[in-house]
Amino acid sequence: MTRVRGCSHVTYSYHKTAFMKAYKKYFIKTIEHHFPYKANMLIQKMNIHYAIISKDTSFALASKNPIDKRLDFMAYFLALIKTLDEQQQGFDAIRNICLEVVTDYVQPKNKLHAFLKRIPPKLMNTWLAAALLPVLNKKVSKNNNKEGFIANIITDKEKTYGLGYGIDIIECGICKLFKKHNYEQYASILCEVDKITSELAGLQLIRTGTIAMGAKKCDFRFKRITQ
Repeated sequence: MTRVRGCSHVTYSYHKTAFMKAYKKYFIKTIEHHFPYKANMLIQKMNIHYAIISKDTSFALASKNPIDKRLDFMAYFLALIKTLDEQQQGFDAIRNICLEVVTDYVQPKNKLHAFLKRIPPKLMNTWLAAALLPVLNKKVSKNNNKEGFIANIITDKEKTYGLGYGIDIIECGICKLFKKHNYEQYASILCEVDKITSELAGLQLIRTGTIAMGAKKCDFRFKRITQ
């Protein structure tokens, strides 16, 4: 959809609705599995929470920092956590349900999808990566919104196990969002998903700490998984 003067709200609403359709079904599926007799009520509560939380992430879809794009998804995740917490579910139960949702969501849906997930690591140390990574670093290393992400891309082979790619998250938009809503103790659950997504790309995640667990930064480093 072309953005024209006076239509920015329509454009935003269109993209937001389209993006929601991509992930919302995974939350609903998991809720229906674990709470079959009150799923409709929980889904309704989750949507009410999301309507409130998403006001704090509305900037993300127009952000020039591409990492911010995931914040709308995380707003729905926080809505799920709030809903489960209100149902007196403990941390472990909430963690398991959250991981079930996101693990299902990130899995390749077909062979082509699985193939595409493994392409980016293959491009590292190529002329294309050398051209694109500095451009990407400029975008992620600053943010006009204090609620968003700030990161640095590392391309030194000696610091990235020869891959030529790593990333340090200096400010985590997810942690900021969860802290704002007094649910920061749950932010670390999302950190566990990084190992899964890395392996799907054919990479082993090596990380010494995360902001959610008290570190000053999240240092993502990777090694290629050899068959």
